[in-house]
Amino acid sequence: MKMPLQNTFKKLTLTQQIMVLILMMVVFLMLFFSFFLSGNINETISQQIYTTLEEKQKPIVSALEVGKSPVHDRELFGYLTIDRKISTAVVTKQGADIVCASDIHNPPKGMIVDGVITEAREMLEQDRPTEQKEVSFNSHMYYCRFTPITVEGMDAVLVSYTDDAYAQQLRSTLMDSTIYVIVIVFFMLLIILLLWVFQIIRPLNQIKSYIAQIKEGKDVDLYICRDDEIGDVAKELQTLTAELAKQEKAKEEMIHNISHDLKTPIATIKSYSESIKDGIYPYGDLESSVDVILDNAKRLEDKVHSLLYMNRVEYLVSSDSEGVTTNMKDVVEEVVLNAKVIRPEIQLITDVEEVYFDGLFESWRVCIENILQNAFRYAKTYIKIEVHENELCISNDGPKMDESRIDSLFKPFIMGEGGKFGLGLSIVSKVVAANEYKVQGMNTEDGVAFRIYREVEEKKPSKRTKAINVAHWNNSRKMRDSIKENKQEENIDPECKHTHKR
Repeated sequence: MKMPLQNTFKKLTLTQQIMVLILMMVVFLMLFFSFFLSGNINETISQQIYTTLEEKQKPIVSALEVGKSPVHDRELFGYLTIDRKISTAVVTKQGADIVCASDIHNPPKGMIVDGVITEAREMLEQDRPTEQKEVSFNSHMYYCRFTPITVEGMDAVLVSYTDDAYAQQLRSTLMDSTIYVIVIVFFMLLIILLLWVFQIIRPLNQIKSYIAQIKEGKDVDLYICRDDEIGDVAKELQTLTAELAKQEKAKEEMIHNISHDLKTPIATIKSYSESIKDGIYPYGDLESSVDVILDNAKRLEDKVHSLLYMNRVEYLVSSDSEGVTTNMKDVVEEVVLNAKVIRPEIQLITDVEEVYFDGLFESWRVCIENILQNAFRYAKTYIKIEVHENELCISNDGPKMDESRIDSLFKPFIMGEGGKFGLGLSIVSKVVAANEYKVQGMNTEDGVAFRIYREVEEKKPSKRTKAINVAHWNNSRKMRDSIKENKQEENIDPECKHTHKR
């Protein structure tokens, strides 16, 4: 289920989407500064200050361990604690000696000192290890380090502390430098992103304008010199436009030819009918004149039948055939039975297994009929039909096709030599694609072959028919039963029923 925000985002233009993404990046950057970056900088500063306190304590600890006293050796400890920003004291259970007292924040006398001394004595009583912590006095933050030591054989704690003035200064310096660097990098990336986006938007607007002008019937060209996906789309769009123009021209020529072909038989039928009505027989006698009318009516019927064929296949392709399979052996038997009288001198050879193809019976019948009609126009001595699992092949020994012809074999309104309207193989392609198969035309050693196949076998439900096919199925079955009875009467081997020698 799609989220409302996702649907809203998709309704925006590409420019608006980019602006929204930039705004989201700015918000993310602000949150990054406020939480993640600020927290990490504070932690880094604290660790640095504690490290400084530790380094300042090391020489003092060394001096105390060799017996030096903060009371008697003030010059030495004054030299060791020259940093006036850090205060240091040695705390024992009996008292406390100030090694170095800084004037940080000018706190009231004894306030911070009393606090750290109290904390150090609690540490001595509880025998705790080295500690470093942040403590607050009088609304000021102090960084403290408590280090257990031994002074003249007694347990003691060396306390060093400093205020947050240095931390604030360091934090400000780090934040400023970090923010400047990130902001500069961000805006550089933003500029690069905007330039890249406009390089995408501009050709897309060109494509949009090109499509709009083509839709209005204008003759325009599309100039996009790119080798990326947008360039590929532009090239494919130009190819599509050229192909559509080619098909439109072929369609116009076909309509012109059809109009001319229909006009002649209609005029003949009309003139002959009027003459017969007036008692005049243009072809010598009544029977011969009527035969002319019937011949022209047959021509007219054939042409109209071809035009209606396309509409019928559109219905078959759009029909709900999900889960329906068809026994291709039954389809081939019926088509062969009806087609064998077209050219009796052509031998029809069948090698058909009882396999099932996805799709309606009627759509596959139309498909095979169209391939056979094409084959009958070119075959010299035989046509062979083979049906195996996920594959149907119809071949003949006619002349081979031009390679250029193979590329446009299944495109509509493109007629081959001896073709009528250029729709037959286009109908085949539509039926095959609708049922998720592929069709291929090729030259063979003997002639030409058409192959319908599926690359990957998919398991389908065992449902064989739907209500839409029942009547046709029953009629086909009755027809086949009648054929078998006739063959038995003629003592013809049923196993040879698919081979018709002339």
